[in-house]
Parts: sequence; structure tokens; C-alpha cells
Amino acid sequence: MTAPAADADPFLEACRGGPTPFVPVWFMRQAGRSLPEYRAIRGTDSILEVVKKPDLVVEITLQPVRRYGVDAAILFSDIIVPVAAVGFGVDVAQGVGPVVEQPFRSSADLGRLRQLDPEADMPYVLESVRLLSRESPVPVIGFAGAPFTIASYLVEGGPSRDHVKTKTLMYSAPAVWTELLDRLADMSLSSLRAQVEAGAQAIQLFDSWVGTLNPADYRRYVLPSSKRILEGLADLDVPRIHFGVGTGELLGLMADAGSDVVGVDWRVPLSEARTRVGTDVSLQGNMDPAVILAGWNATQLIANEILGQGRGQRHVFNLGHGVLPGSDPDVLTRLVEYCHGWRPEP
Repeated sequence: MTAPAADADPFLEACRGGPTPFVPVWFMRQAGRSLPEYRAIRGTDSILEVVKKPDLVVEITLQPVRRYGVDAAILFSDIIVPVAAVGFGVDVAQGVGPVVEQPFRSSADLGRLRQLDPEADMPYVLESVRLLSRESPVPVIGFAGAPFTIASYLVEGGPSRDHVKTKTLMYSAPAVWTELLDRLADMSLSSLRAQVEAGAQAIQLFDSWVGTLNPADYRRYVLPSSKRILEGLADLDVPRIHFGVGTGELLGLMADAGSDVVGVDWRVPLSEARTRVGTDVSLQGNMDPAVILAGWNATQLIANEILGQGRGQRHVFNLGHGVLPGSDPDVLTRLVEYCHGWRPEP
């Protein structure tokens, strides 16, 4: 195996498929409610207000880096920020998630989605990234919501179990659906490019709820807009991570959208995910977040299985979704240490 360059960053190298001295680790939602230091400084403002305070965002983003020793810092923000910034009428309700005052219903609502100007509409996000790029000891990950997931919030009016309203619009008004996703794609692309230009060294496109679709519908109704974003970032030469939940049947298509890394949830073994995405894409994942709540012995057992499937090749260790509230920070710290010390058997 080729040795890594002396100055190569393990996280970035794993994303790009290069050799690494250990399996790099970071956790989705690594900053947040599971950390007592977060709860001590968070305050009572909504997340849409917190993200407007760059100094606070920097501190929250770096807390898990200091606590866990993770290999990347993901910007503390929310996928709904760009849509809120253009005045669509979105809020994030405590314990609920994004909620929309007047949901998207027809072509008449397209006019509410004007073009995003990141420097003018969300300068606080870019200032946070600039500060983090100077202060973080590990690469900073910028992120955005993928068009399907953002559209689902706008159409449903909030979180949904079945996405019936979203699918109804998609099937009954395909031209409106396409225009909606194109506008959201342009918004996410503008946001991501601005974050990279501000100093982000990798990006993640969150398509959290696209697993509700079958492969044919994903290919027809979603893939073009996701590809528009990921290919639109290719010239910036930063790793592009593409993640969704319940996307086992979509993993190959998600890789085709143009990512360097495909995030895998816990429902598909990492070895099977490798078969589905091929050998030219790195994998990220994929421990069930609930395992952390079962304590260290259970966590170590599952981690060893996942690491064995990844074999330390093109693998960034992560959970299959975000850190759950109530997770023991000490277990997450030990998990990072364990991944860093793990080596594949000859």
C-alpha cells in the first residue's frame, strides 16, 4: 500500500481515496444536545437566530473537535437556512424541525423562491466559515440540503412520515416539480460554493428523506437536480459527500450524481454498499446511532464489524445518521480513539 504524504490530512485523503494512517472519524450532529458544554452556552434562541452569531457558531462547531478528537468539524447550521434567508417563511420549531407558514402548493409559489445571494442573504454563515477556517485544527465541512429534502419541507409544511403531498406534486405536476427542484438546486449550489470560497475544505449534501423514493422515481425526478449541484462544485476541487437515510436501493444512483463520498445509513452493510457504489467512490458510515446509547461494549462490537467491512480503504467512519440526544460523550470519545487505533488484519 502506498504510504500517505507527510502533510496529507487523513479525512480529506480518505474522501479522495488516498492512503491514510488510520480510519478518520466524524459524527453527524456531533455538535449539539449530547454535549453539556453545548447546553451551557446554547441559550433559548432558535437555531435560525443562533447561526447569525458567528462567534457562538465557531465555539459550538469546535466543541466536539476538542471533546472527541474527531477529524473534521462540520459547520453548526441548518439545511433550511438558505430558504429562510430568501424570505420563504420557514422557521425551525423546537422539538419539531422546519415548519413552513404557507406551504408550497403550485407554480404561483415559485415566485417566493428568488435567487440566493450568499454574501447579502446569509453573510453570518460565511463569516462563521471564515473564522472556522482559521481556528479549526481539522478540515471544516460546509453543507446544504439537497433539493428533494428541502422541497419536502416546503410542500409538506414540516416533517412528514409518508411525504404524500410531496409525491402528489411530483407525480401530478412534473413541470412545476422540476422547476422547484432546479431553483432549490441553484440555491444549494450558490450556498456551497460560497462556503468553499470562505474556507470550507469539504462539503456534504444532505438528502435526508430521499429514501422515501424508489430508484426509478429518484432517477427521473431527483437525480438531475442533485447532479446539477455536485457537478457544479467539481471545479473547486473539494471532496463532495452525498448522504441520505434509507437510501440502500439508491446508493449507486447517488454515486452517479457526482459525489466523491457516499454516506451510508445503518440498514445496509458497508461491504454491500461498496458493491453498490463501486470502487471509485469512498464510503462514509455507518453505525446505528442507537448503539451509542447501549454503552461502550456494544459500541466496540459494532464498530469492529464496520471497520472490518471497510478495511481501512476509502472509508470515513461515521454514524448512519446524527448523534442522538442522550448519547454519552465518553462513549463517542472512546469510539474515535478505537477507530484511530484500529488496523485491518493482514
